[in-house]
Amino acid sequence: MQRCLKWVKYLPELGVEPTVITVDPDQASYPVRDESLLREVPPGVRIIRTPTLEPFGSYQKLTGRAVPHGGFANEGQPSFAQQALRFVRGNFFLPDPRRGWNRYALAAVERLLAAGEKFDAVLTSSPPHSTQLIGLALQKRHGLRWLADLRDPWTDIYYTKDLHRTPPAAWLDARYERQVLRRADAVLVTSPETERLFRRKLPDLAQGKIVVLPNGYDEPDFQQPSAPPTDCLRITHTGTITVRYRIANLLKAIADIQQRYPQLPWRLRFVGQVDAGVRAQVAAAGLEDATEFLPFVPHRQSVAYLLTSSVLLMAIPDVALNRGILPGKVFEYLAARKPVLCVGPAGSDADDILREAGAGQILPYDDYTLMLSTLAHLAQQWQQSPDLDLRDTTPTQYSRRGQAARLAELVRALAKQ
Repeated sequence: MQRCLKWVKYLPELGVEPTVITVDPDQASYPVRDESLLREVPPGVRIIRTPTLEPFGSYQKLTGRAVPHGGFANEGQPSFAQQALRFVRGNFFLPDPRRGWNRYALAAVERLLAAGEKFDAVLTSSPPHSTQLIGLALQKRHGLRWLADLRDPWTDIYYTKDLHRTPPAAWLDARYERQVLRRADAVLVTSPETERLFRRKLPDLAQGKIVVLPNGYDEPDFQQPSAPPTDCLRITHTGTITVRYRIANLLKAIADIQQRYPQLPWRLRFVGQVDAGVRAQVAAAGLEDATEFLPFVPHRQSVAYLLTSSVLLMAIPDVALNRGILPGKVFEYLAARKPVLCVGPAGSDADDILREAGAGQILPYDDYTLMLSTLAHLAQQWQQSPDLDLRDTTPTQYSRRGQAARLAELVRALAKQ
């Protein structure tokens, strides 16, 4: 959501006028919504909202649970009914259950074209990867230049194994993936590792066709002053986190360091969706009294929580191909200019960026010694001064405006072909 929103925010001032086709929010089901972000859309941008047809309303009624986040991040241990619904989702709704929107989106574009409107290019962003089939259809029907923005892997995404796919379903999904990669005029990905993944699948793709365009941070979001606490060392995590992120060892290390530095008040703050398993890990580490859990908040408030922290916590899920997982959170954490504790795979794309920025390094899931030494170093720094803010950790190439400028260049280049 942030990625496309910020492109739409900056493209008009860069000479590219976007038309946005999206779902009417009152007819779709989403895990969370942040209406405050609508204020960032420039007044002159045309937004066309369409109906949709999707099964998630029925999912809520059948399971009594909220619409799942990507990768079922908010589902915890699935019930038998959920397992059955996953099978249905994985085998009868391909590439995904959001495909019911495609016919409405295509109809909206067809009306614009029938009215004589011209477009230099069409951009489809996913997941849901069914959105890419819209671009595929428009290219086949009208020869439109097409940029396929794949924010995550497709058939290799880690939760595919939870969908219980049959061989025919897996074959069809892989066919869709190959068609999109081959037919799109440009493929945008968020990390170098994802580019390597797609090139291993189709090594004959033209050089330069896959473009790494990472997520980023928006400078205006971070104009409010940083205010690290002086009465405690506060570690903050924002967003969704589950047991797949494997922070149990880090929680134990924090509890251990508390014992070694009893005069130092440590505090943990989770803002967003935290599953029951992680809450149990917090309790098992004996950190309940030092931890607060806050619900999902609008983006502006989330940034405020970052800026009123001493240290920021993030984690990469312990799943297949996680070396290429590079969430937008990485760049917002860098923009907050705080030290970052990141649990995940060493040598990953996230590790490279944190080291490049001087904000920290990956703490491998089982490297308890490194976790302890890193926390001890932070404790010693805090005792000297509770302001742990870093001075220069925000590489300008990751600004949202800079990323929009790169996208504008790609659109203009395609228009000339």
